[in-house]
Amino acid sequence: MDSSNFPIVWIGFEHEVGHDPQRDFEEFEVNLKRGTPFVLLSDSNPGEDHEHSQEEKKRTSLWMKKNKAELRNLVLAMVMIEASSAKRLGFKAFAVVFAKFWGYPLMLASSREEGLEIAEKLLSQSGKSSAA
Repeated sequence: MDSSNFPIVWIGFEHEVGHDPQRDFEEFEVNLKRGTPFVLLSDSNPGEDHEHSQEEKKRTSLWMKKNKAELRNLVLAMVMIEASSAKRLGFKAFAVVFAKFWGYPLMLASSREEGLEIAEKLLSQSGKSSAA
């Protein structure tokens, strides 16, 4: 998670050896504690080959329950950047499930520029804009 351009927050889905998911939750909480709406952007997609363990699923569920109100109020959207129109189409069906699970929408963009435009529009509509 890269929050250096907050309220634009870049996240990656690469699963590196030795990666500590708890650190991701802690970083996410730091952004939530700012009390300012923000947008998540990613130009890497979740790997289809990564299956979360029961422990990871439980930890995520408990974390989300604890932070549900802040997630719904402060995360304006997750903007997934995917150049492939076929893959974007596939993510559209997933977006419904994603929004129900996380409490904020999954939006799709075909390029980094389009993703940033979507983020800026969401931020300006919420009253908080940023030069990314």
